[in-house]
Amino acid sequence: MLLAIDIGNTNIVCGVFDGDRIAAKARIATDPQKTADEYGALLANILTLRTESDKGDAFHRIDGIVLSSVVPSMTSTFRSVGKTYFDIDPLVVGPGIRTELAVKYDDPRKVGADRIVNAVAGIHLYTPPLIIIDFGTAVTFCAITRNREYIGGAIFPGMRTSFAALADKAALLSMIDFRKPSGAIGHSTEESLMSGAINGYASVVEGMVSRFRRELGDDATVIGTGGMVELVADATDVIQHVDPDLTLKGLKIIHNLNRSR
Repeated sequence: MLLAIDIGNTNIVCGVFDGDRIAAKARIATDPQKTADEYGALLANILTLRTESDKGDAFHRIDGIVLSSVVPSMTSTFRSVGKTYFDIDPLVVGPGIRTELAVKYDDPRKVGADRIVNAVAGIHLYTPPLIIIDFGTAVTFCAITRNREYIGGAIFPGMRTSFAALADKAALLSMIDFRKPSGAIGHSTEESLMSGAINGYASVVEGMVSRFRRELGDDATVIGTGGMVELVADATDVIQHVDPDLTLKGLKIIHNLNRSR
C-alpha cells in the first residue's frame, strides 16, 4: 500500500492507496510546532481506524510513501515520520524526480510542489491543454499546453483566507460557514457574505478561465480540485471536471514513475 501526503499551508491531506483505489483519506491541520512523533501517532490512529475493516490494519501494510510540501520545515518532520513509523524514506516531490512534465517557468524551482503534482495528474488523467484550479489556502490557476508543458498560472487569495482577513478588519462582520447561497442578491449580512464568497469566486473563475483560454486555446479543459471546489463548481458551468483527489492521484502517479529509480 502507498501512503500519499500533501502538506499545505493550512491542511495536510493523506491518502492510502490500495492499488488504484483510495482506501482511506484524512485531512489534518498543518502545525509546524508538532513533532514527528506527534504526527506519527496521529496518523497511526486515524489511518488504522479508517482502514481496520478494509482487509485489516492497512497502516502496518504501507510499503511506500510519497510526499509533496509547500512548508519546508514540515518536509523534514514527515521524512522522520516515514523513517520512524514505517522504516521508509519518503519520495519527496522536488527537483530531479521524474514527472513527464516540462516546466517552462522563469525559475522552475519556485513552482509549488502541489502545483506540479496537480499538473502531473492532469496530463495523465485528462487531455491537454488544461487549466487546473486548486481551491486551497490560495486559489491557484495552472496552465498546461497540449505538449504537456507547464507554462505558468495565477495565484489568488483563497476563500477562507480572504474572509478571515475581512472578519478581522470589519467589526460587524464575522466568519461564515460556507454553503451554497440562495441567489446573487443576499437579503441579510450572512447571505450577502455567502454570495460574495461563492458567487464572487465563481465569477473570478469564469473571468480567469476566459483570459487563460485566450492564451492557451479555446479547447482547454478546466479541472477543479481542493477543499472548496464543489461549492464553487456548483455556481458555475466553467469547471468541466471536479476532482477533489487530484493531488493524491498525482502523488501516486509520481511515485509509480520513480519506483524503479
